[in-house]
Amino acid sequence: MVWKKKLRSPQYTFNSEKVFLVATQPGKSIYSYLQTTKLGLTQGEVQERQSIYGRNEVVHEQKKNPFILFIKTFINPFIGVLTGLAIISLFLDVLMADPGEQEWTGVIIISSMVLFSAILRFWQEWRASEATDSLMKMVKNTCLAKRAGEQEEEIEITELVPGDIVYLAAGDMVPADIRIIDSKDLFISQASLTGESEPIEKFPEVRGQQFRKGSVIELDNICYMGSNVISGAAKGIVFETGNKTYLGTIAKSLVGHRATTAFDKGISKVSFLLIRFMLVMVPFVFFVNGFTKGDWFEAFIFAISVAVGLTPEMLPMIVTANLSKGAIAMSKKKTIVKNLNAIQNFGAMDILCTDKTGTLTCDKIVLEKYINADGSDDNSKRILRHAYFNSYFQTGLRNLMDKAILSHVRDLSLEHLKDDYTKVDEIPFDFTRRRMSVVIEDRQGKRQIITKGAVEEVLDVCSYAEFNGQIHPLTDALKIKAQMISEDMNQQGMRVLAVSQKSFIEKDCNFAIEDEKEMVLIGYLAFLDPPKPSAAEAIEQLYAHGVAVKILSGDNDVVVKAIARQVGIDTSHFLTGIEIENMDETALKEAVKDTTLFSKLTPLQKTQIISLLQEQGNTVGFLGDGINDAGALRQSDIGISVDSAVDIAKESADIILLEKDLMVLEDGVLEGRKTFGNINKYIKMTASSNFGNMFSVMFASAFLPFLPMMPIHLLIQNLLYDISQTTIPFDRMDPEFLKKPRKWDASDLSRFMIYVGPISSIFDIITYLVMWYVFSCNSPEHQTLFQTGWFVEGLLSQTLIVHMIRTRKIPFIQSRATWPVMGLTFLIMAIGILIPFTAFGRSIGLTALPLSYFPWLVGILLSYCILTQIVKNWYIKKFVRWL
Repeated sequence: MVWKKKLRSPQYTFNSEKVFLVATQPGKSIYSYLQTTKLGLTQGEVQERQSIYGRNEVVHEQKKNPFILFIKTFINPFIGVLTGLAIISLFLDVLMADPGEQEWTGVIIISSMVLFSAILRFWQEWRASEATDSLMKMVKNTCLAKRAGEQEEEIEITELVPGDIVYLAAGDMVPADIRIIDSKDLFISQASLTGESEPIEKFPEVRGQQFRKGSVIELDNICYMGSNVISGAAKGIVFETGNKTYLGTIAKSLVGHRATTAFDKGISKVSFLLIRFMLVMVPFVFFVNGFTKGDWFEAFIFAISVAVGLTPEMLPMIVTANLSKGAIAMSKKKTIVKNLNAIQNFGAMDILCTDKTGTLTCDKIVLEKYINADGSDDNSKRILRHAYFNSYFQTGLRNLMDKAILSHVRDLSLEHLKDDYTKVDEIPFDFTRRRMSVVIEDRQGKRQIITKGAVEEVLDVCSYAEFNGQIHPLTDALKIKAQMISEDMNQQGMRVLAVSQKSFIEKDCNFAIEDEKEMVLIGYLAFLDPPKPSAAEAIEQLYAHGVAVKILSGDNDVVVKAIARQVGIDTSHFLTGIEIENMDETALKEAVKDTTLFSKLTPLQKTQIISLLQEQGNTVGFLGDGINDAGALRQSDIGISVDSAVDIAKESADIILLEKDLMVLEDGVLEGRKTFGNINKYIKMTASSNFGNMFSVMFASAFLPFLPMMPIHLLIQNLLYDISQTTIPFDRMDPEFLKKPRKWDASDLSRFMIYVGPISSIFDIITYLVMWYVFSCNSPEHQTLFQTGWFVEGLLSQTLIVHMIRTRKIPFIQSRATWPVMGLTFLIMAIGILIPFTAFGRSIGLTALPLSYFPWLVGILLSYCILTQIVKNWYIKKFVRWL
């Protein structure tokens, strides 16, 4: 029995032998071999198999285990460094210390930093994941299945079990591993499994000797979960679901992993730059203090504390918190962020390419009129009747226009017309010839082929035209007239399809594209596809925020222009797919820069245009909902789809809009720029602050006869500073910053560090001089007061820098941080000033500061802010950027 053994082991191995056996079963015995019937499984059988095989989903799609997610938050270079330092501190301060001399403070503080960073990061990731999961439940991927006692109906892919009978059509994702039992011109893309871009035709039987050797992936009659139907239709039986499918066993993502973005690379570069700083700095501090002070043990502990101070352990948390906050903000606007990094890419996007149908326009197309081949009204409804038969009898992808025809016939109560006809065959739609045909037969045995499709493509196969009850040869003059009729309706914003037919066909089966010839043009259908109410305003807002919008459509240029005019897109620069075909790559590269409208594109051309725009340094978004958009969605930096999209488009997208309102695009762009700005704030604050601290510590180590600060002071100062940074994700950005797309620029960071970092060192050294000369802290006996003075000044200047760097304007006067940022930074500053006056301060070797210290402190901090503002203004003038 094929189904009886339940898989218990978590290690799934792919059973190739079973696939070959399924593939080689003859058509007449395949139902019994797979323990099903032509009518499908009964409800009882479905429930029994669901209890044995579980849901039809692969491991990577299942909800993340919170424990695993929590453990993963500890896996980053900074936490690694801190954990190493905590172990060294435990070893030296506790395990090797004399009884009664053990010092737990260092271990506790470093461990607190590690836990604090990891818990905050976990909490943010978990919140974002919960928000996305609750919305993802609203997005359902379904397939057409047949079960005993029921008509064919759409069921959720996850409910499928081995033995289910399913129907595939263009645009569907293959929902499980399936043996084909009936097919018509079925072409499958297995790119997500094999990387092979060319679609493969599949048949009900294995041809040749494939079952004797070769790869299971090449079997003619097997379709694998995760591949998708390019064209044609088929019926098949599910033989493997979930983790036992080919896809499940290789645990590969349905649409493959995206390439690392410039932002990811930038974060990694910063991380390792700061770690390199630390690796240079720590040995220097250790040796200088060891040689000058003579206490190597104390020097080693101090060097470890400096290492902790130079480790930006909050960076992973800040990045995650910002991205998660963006995802949560978008989820409140009914937008699913499937890939957290997509938030940042939204902010970097400077070109949005969009399909037209269903994205810029309403996805409720209305059949506006049907007319004869000579342009006269079809009062007899003959054109409508033929179009109805074509739409009703096809089994492929029913698009919005088919639905509009069926709906119109339903409204006129003419559905009974189909009862006099039976379907003989069909030639499915594909995006190259842009038409589809059905072959039908009436009760008298009269057989006819009816073809419906894009006007030019239907005219290509017509030799005659019929009007006024007469058939006329399709002369050039009639062709020109046909195109004028079509163009006239296009200019009114209507989409036009042509309908043709050929009667008294003698052939009785196996119809193919070659049979679409010598057709008779009978008339046209005109559909109204109005723009979404929000489209014009959304595009205006995107322009205002520096995002150019380009339309990439498979529709003809007149319709595309009509819609573009209505939504406010410039129509003076346009290209068609045919023109693109005749251009070399250099000319096309130049042309795509200024072209705003692309029409009559093939799916491959959409992907090519996006790729060329990316090569020119643009961050390109793509908004699409059709099967012909899947490649473009995958190629783009940020793929955006809608809930009503075909399965493969939703799977290929990073972001899914659940609402029809396009204004959410502007929200996404602003959210992305806020996210980028706040992450950049932290990186620039940390990098410049660490760079400055490096000079301060090197100077102090070289010239002071004692340590400028005790190791414990450095650790506490660092912990307080870390806490003050946690509200950065909740800060606002200046309106000017949000007006332009923002991209990662590594060269700017090193420049920023070199110019801004040393400012804090100047005032640290001034503090040393004040403590040395004014307060006479110039010998080891007075080191406590010296260390307290620098502890307070160091903490306050580091915390103030948050406000100085967060804006290019004058802080507190022209631009104020949000209340959480203001509140927490001032609270930390107050705690820093108070610690030396408390018992806790005394226990860690700090002492109460004299009141005469505070005017000096205010003067130093004020001068620090003024000099930073002067350098900031000069930097902005010279380099025309700040954050």
